[in-house]
Amino acid sequence: MSSEYDIRVEKREELIRSGHDPYPYSFNKNREVKEVLENFEDLAEEIISLAGRIVSMRGHGKSVFSHLSDSSGSMQLYFQLDSLGEESFDLVKKIDIGDFVGVEGTLMTTKTGEKTLRVKTWRFLAKALMNLPEKYHGLKDPETRYRQRYLDFISNPESRRKIEARSRIVRTVRRKLDSLGFLEVETPVLQPVYGGAFAEPFVTKYNSLGADFYLRVSNELYLKRLLIGGFEKVYEFAKDFRNEGMDKDHNPEFTQVEAYWAYVDYHEMMKLTEDIFRETCVELHGEPFLKIRGEELDFSKPWKRVDYFGSLEDAAGIKLRNLPKEDLIQICTEKGIDTDRKNHRGKIIDALFSGLVQPYLIQPSFVMDHPLEISPLAKTHRKDPSLVERFEPIVLGMELGNSFSELNDPIEQRKRLEYQNELRKSGEKEYEPIDEDFLLAMSYGMPPAGGLGLGIDRMAMLFTASDSIREVITFPQLKPLQTEQGE
Repeated sequence: MSSEYDIRVEKREELIRSGHDPYPYSFNKNREVKEVLENFEDLAEEIISLAGRIVSMRGHGKSVFSHLSDSSGSMQLYFQLDSLGEESFDLVKKIDIGDFVGVEGTLMTTKTGEKTLRVKTWRFLAKALMNLPEKYHGLKDPETRYRQRYLDFISNPESRRKIEARSRIVRTVRRKLDSLGFLEVETPVLQPVYGGAFAEPFVTKYNSLGADFYLRVSNELYLKRLLIGGFEKVYEFAKDFRNEGMDKDHNPEFTQVEAYWAYVDYHEMMKLTEDIFRETCVELHGEPFLKIRGEELDFSKPWKRVDYFGSLEDAAGIKLRNLPKEDLIQICTEKGIDTDRKNHRGKIIDALFSGLVQPYLIQPSFVMDHPLEISPLAKTHRKDPSLVERFEPIVLGMELGNSFSELNDPIEQRKRLEYQNELRKSGEKEYEPIDEDFLLAMSYGMPPAGGLGLGIDRMAMLFTASDSIREVITFPQLKPLQTEQGE
């Protein structure tokens, strides 16, 4: 360890030897920094107690100025020999940047006009043994910021604000669904059969059952079981896991909210989605408009409806809906879009859409009526049996969720899952196996319903203007260091 660490350890030992506990059990604070600063004049006669981390220190003989930071803000402290007495003031010299302290005193304003707490009594709450990065001017290295996220939160207030905004997004969505009479539920994270999405699962061993289980890729099939069981409006904030690549928009562990509403279709779910995004924007920004990357996004009005095949064929300049797979691959090559020749035809079409249309959907848009072959859980479109009633909400070129008029015909559902299972057996692990228990449940009758899934991480990216999903996850996944791998 560094000499700085050794010096701080010695200060810790000195405190213990002198009878001062550097790690007490609690401290009775009566105010937050922000509250004090906003009500400074009204609190002038009160005894104020604050607790937080010391983020700056500067001494002037018989007085020391510092700044204390808590979760609400930062405020100057004034330690003076005459006010504290010799023993207490001598202890101030053992404070290091990063230490947690509890202070009590009265308010004053310095000659420069800074609002300050004149400390009357104080104590250590936690002695920090490591120095804060870059003297609290901010941690900049991305690798360190994500790997030692706690330092990022200490050093960069904007990182904390993004996590706080994410929490407000969750509260807003929950409040909206609760107001409509939805019931919040929990479904299994460990599942004997994975399903509900195109994704390769994480596999784990369930020792007591002697079987492999899967971390869920989606909670959809369990929430539909609840519809079958008589619950008409349900939702869940779910951690889902997909064993696939990581990039600025994807993390293998992610959070989504899924909601299912009996007796409505995807048109009603569009209205619900518009309401959720409008209310979230107002909650975070005070109005239904969001200025981001030179654009002003408008959540105050109905979203644009974009036809999946119509927009794709306009962008491609060719009628491709009925083209064979090899022709679609050739178009991908000509357009510079990566695709795997092993992919099934529907996935190649979707790759074309992702490359030619999606990036240019800036204002809030619903992409509607997808090919049946990439939507095995959605109800067949009432006007075109080769399509399904499905939409994806897209803003700033980013997909933010998925929604269907839910398929509730058990015979048709079996046919589609059997087809998916054959693709899976051919080596495409992301396709769904047959969930016989789900099909059995469906055979007892599932009401018509609309379903909606929204990615919380991506909503947080949007509303905090974050360029990477890692910015809105408290502890994003990273490749382990060699020392962590035991190498």
